[in-house]
Amino acid sequence: MTRRTLLRAFAATAVTAAPVMANAAGFLRGAGDIRRLRMSNGRAGERLDMVYWIDGDYIRPAMEEIDFFMRDWRDGTTHRIDARAIDIMAAAHNLLDTSEPYTLLSGYRSPASNAMLRSRSSAVARNSLHMRGEAADLRLSSRTVTQIFNAARSCNAGGVGRYAQSNFVHMDCGDVRAWGG
Repeated sequence: MTRRTLLRAFAATAVTAAPVMANAAGFLRGAGDIRRLRMSNGRAGERLDMVYWIDGDYIRPAMEEIDFFMRDWRDGTTHRIDARAIDIMAAAHNLLDTSEPYTLLSGYRSPASNAMLRSRSSAVARNSLHMRGEAADLRLSSRTVTQIFNAARSCNAGGVGRYAQSNFVHMDCGDVRAWGG
């Protein structure tokens, strides 16, 4: 039995035993026994390059670092970011075959921030998954919105919104659905 066959067997068992976004996890299996997230946040002037999952286990300190990185930049509040959302972002990034980090436009949003944004735009949901730590708005300068949107949609593991005029893609771990494309 090869190492690859053994890893696939363990990955399949892990997905069956704990079905956290099985489709997104399936795209991550080819990455070996680690999962990694790369992002930059221009508003906070921060960069993140984090291995957050090794050998079937989420790394708690790494997940806490991601929670802080994806905080509401308007008021500094943090919230636990759902591991399923992180898996979708990582899976789509792997499919795009780039080492460029995502640019994070919006991760967690406090209810006050969401209400303020909603007062300015009809595109902001009243009960946005951003307020539950289940969504992110992302872009890559080396890929088009359509390429990112298609990669995220192919994961078949959550909501994906294409915002071509604003040059970003929304990814969340809610119901499987797509809009704007």
